[in-house]
Amino acid sequence: MHENAPFSQGTRRFGRVNWLGLYTLARREVMRFSAVWTQTLLAPLVTAGLFLLIFTIAIGPQRGDVMGVSFTTFIAPGILMMTVIQNAFANTSSSIVISKVQGNIVDTLMPPLSGGELVLGYLAGGVARGLFVAVALAAVLGVVLGIMPAHPLVALVFVVLGAAFMSALGMLAGIYANKFDQMAAITNFIVTPLAFLSGTFYSVEAMPPVLREITHLNPIFYLIDGVRYGLIGVSDSSPLLGFCVAFGATLAILAVAWQMFRTGYRLKA
Repeated sequence: MHENAPFSQGTRRFGRVNWLGLYTLARREVMRFSAVWTQTLLAPLVTAGLFLLIFTIAIGPQRGDVMGVSFTTFIAPGILMMTVIQNAFANTSSSIVISKVQGNIVDTLMPPLSGGELVLGYLAGGVARGLFVAVALAAVLGVVLGIMPAHPLVALVFVVLGAAFMSALGMLAGIYANKFDQMAAITNFIVTPLAFLSGTFYSVEAMPPVLREITHLNPIFYLIDGVRYGLIGVSDSSPLLGFCVAFGATLAILAVAWQMFRTGYRLKA
């Protein structure tokens, strides 16, 4: 039966989606990070806790309140979101680049999976890892700092959107990089600066006008600002504007990733 037919038993398609293949890829991506949870889930929590502790001790007493809340409370949502996006990016980028270096990327490309199904499968793993980290960090912030989400649904939407955006960006990086040092260069010179220069540890209103305008061009700023609004009820910009910018940027990156998978760009020898 032709693979584009509404139902094909050989490829387990129902309609135009290979649900079994999509589920298998998504499950593989989730199991890949959960099998080494001390490295992929516990380590980020420890790193986030160290960030919070060091900045609180070194800067907190001198900084005073920021936007009506304590400095520690202000930076906590930013650290949470920074941890989420770094882990979502690492999940998809490492999965693809490791498969390319080891030469087994063909095992992912050979099954009857379309470009869209490949994107969704990898995306599921990245978003799941981001959500696990976010929930764990939110619980710690609630217990240690007493931070209870001011707008839980808003916080959840921005966490999912941030994990999706960085998962998609991780796909692009993983597809483009053919070696680990190329992947490290992308992380060090693109992802890390975008994450740190996005209002994680400061309010952009305190920045010079030029730097403030540049920051507003960074989609990650809106993701961190949206989570901050969801958790503690304060933000530098409109959450609705942030959602529109982040959602549009996520769709654009996903479209590029889909095109790369569809054409086999830097994937097929």
